[in-house]
Amino acid sequence: MDGVLIIDKPVGPTSHDVVNRVRRIFSTRKVGHTGTLDPFATGVMVMLIGKATRLAKFADRADKEYEATVRFGFATDTGDLTGAPIGDTGRSDISSKEIESVLDRFRGEIMQVPPMYSAKKIDGKKLYELARRGEEVERPAVPVTIREIEVLSQGSTPGSLHRIRVRCSAGTYIRTLAEDIGKALCTATHLEELRRTASGSFSLEKSVRLDTLAEETEPSKHLLPMEVLVEGLPRFVLSSSRLQKTLNGLSTRVFDAAFDAGQAVAMLSENNDLVAIGKFVAGENIIQPTLVFGGNK
Repeated sequence: MDGVLIIDKPVGPTSHDVVNRVRRIFSTRKVGHTGTLDPFATGVMVMLIGKATRLAKFADRADKEYEATVRFGFATDTGDLTGAPIGDTGRSDISSKEIESVLDRFRGEIMQVPPMYSAKKIDGKKLYELARRGEEVERPAVPVTIREIEVLSQGSTPGSLHRIRVRCSAGTYIRTLAEDIGKALCTATHLEELRRTASGSFSLEKSVRLDTLAEETEPSKHLLPMEVLVEGLPRFVLSSSRLQKTLNGLSTRVFDAAFDAGQAVAMLSENNDLVAIGKFVAGENIIQPTLVFGGNK
């Protein structure tokens, strides 16, 4: 059973918990996901099942979209509502207009320091494991891109929560973004809620809840074909005479298609099934299969 499943993750389980639930539901160990969500966060998790797990690197790069509820006035050691308050309190009566006045600083490519409470590894150790032991290590800032950011709504009383929508590159930490916005306004913040509303082309509208999935007699009806993971790649349709040769790992010469050197290419059958992911070798004008699906591979 191969395909893509879009889960609407609830509050509580870790991303690994979700993987284990899906493994049990589909009776397979070959389940992965793209884009970790913290236990307190909800929303879109792209699950890969069967052969689709081999396409994870193509889904990992997709932009993400979030709706975040931010509380101004104090920070926590985790950057979210699950942590303990730290540091001095700051202004809580921040207006939407004040937030909007600093958002231009965060649009486009910015440098971001990963939070200690994250799954990022430093010297082979996950940061959150160090943080739980009370350790803090230096983390180099990394570039991320904020494509869109806006204030959606503000609570009706001073100090109420603000909802912010963010569309960003993979690897962006929304808790860090919220903290940095607070610093720009000379106050402290933390996340009260975080909901991922989209990952690449996959949105909540295409998702299914875990409890609903567990009750299905045919959960496979929620699977999308794994071809959806490579819709952004250039395509090359194989003739029937090249199909088995491609499955055997042999290259195919191209005559009327223009690809960039080293570019990944989706190699499809005449029925539009994904046969392989190939790499275009310039000079030789061939596509060399690098990931083969089916056959003896």
